[in-house]
Amino acid sequence: MKTRHLLVCLTFVLSLLLYIDRACISVAKDNIVGEFNLSDKQFGWILSIFTLGYALAQTPSGAMADKYGPRRVLTIIVALWSALTAITGAAFNYVFLLVTRFVFGAAEAGAFPSFARATFSWFPVKERGLVTGINFSASRLGAALALPLMVGLIEAAGWRGSFYILGAIGVVIAVIWWFWFRDEPADHKLMSDRERDYILENRQKVVASASVKLKVSELLSSGPLKLAMVQYFCSNFTFFFCLGWLFPYVKETYNLTAANAGLVAAVPLLGGAVGNCFSGWLVDRIYSGKRPELSRRVPAVVGFLLAALGLLVSVHMETVGPAIFFLTIAVFGADMTLSPSWSYCVDIGGRHAGAYSGTMNMAGNIGSFATALAFPYLKDAFGVEAFFYVAAVLNVVAIVTWTRMKSPQLKDATA
Repeated sequence: MKTRHLLVCLTFVLSLLLYIDRACISVAKDNIVGEFNLSDKQFGWILSIFTLGYALAQTPSGAMADKYGPRRVLTIIVALWSALTAITGAAFNYVFLLVTRFVFGAAEAGAFPSFARATFSWFPVKERGLVTGINFSASRLGAALALPLMVGLIEAAGWRGSFYILGAIGVVIAVIWWFWFRDEPADHKLMSDRERDYILENRQKVVASASVKLKVSELLSSGPLKLAMVQYFCSNFTFFFCLGWLFPYVKETYNLTAANAGLVAAVPLLGGAVGNCFSGWLVDRIYSGKRPELSRRVPAVVGFLLAALGLLVSVHMETVGPAIFFLTIAVFGADMTLSPSWSYCVDIGGRHAGAYSGTMNMAGNIGSFATALAFPYLKDAFGVEAFFYVAAVLNVVAIVTWTRMKSPQLKDATA
């Protein structure tokens, strides 16, 4: 196995852990709500405060990955978010949970921007889509695993003990990352001369005039980045429902046991994992046909269309099976948009891929913040259908946005 493929395996594990730690609180909802006597709206704030911290720290953490390298940055943030996972288990009141989850979100923020920066350095342009898709498929698998896994862990160790166990696992993985990874492929001892030369020859080149230091004004004035932010807000609005509210939604709506709800709620997330891999393959396939702009746009537009249709049909299903089937189509579609979105950000960001992708992800997680609160509030005010209609409309907005997004005419080796 080539060294860069081993890197994909390690980032896959990191992404898996990231979403297990993030999604586990959804399964612990009944325990937490019962112990601290919270309402659904208060629990919604626990979910949303995480995404707010995550969103606000995206651009700074992405810039840190660009400046200090993914090796150092990921080691620190994986250890930190793992410690905060354990600290969540020590919560003693509602305010403590809010503060911990906010800092927890900020700590996790640098993960995917760091992956993007590592992808820029380690992979040829024509492999970028599939690598991104694999990493995001791990995040969906992690969320899917977290649902049934946490049910068992909570039964065995209690909700607090389950958070302690997950925190300890994360610290071990952070140590492994530090000792194995290097920011430049040429510095890795396992890298063969042949693979190193292949990577350096075929990865994205940066024009000599490109500034080494990214100016904030340059970032904020980027038209392509603004469009990427809009469509990513819409994508995350759909997905975060599955991460934060799907488990309690199916459990209550269809009167399921916790174990059955965990299995049922995992299905759309597994669909998302498949959507990520398929989209990553499609991005690279279209790119290989010398159509770089379409390689980003087509998978994204198809994905948003599937997401809108799946949401509109799912909410009108009266039994859990058909509802989950169409919701799985929606999440498959929503996750088809991730690989083109992040590939697009690496395209336009170049050596500043961390900052560009972090800024896009900031907008996406403002969408997650909105979802965490929109679901309980819209449900109480207008019924659960209102949330699904809003999410569907946002997917249509994203389709329109992608018709205006232009991707650089990249070549595997440019001057």
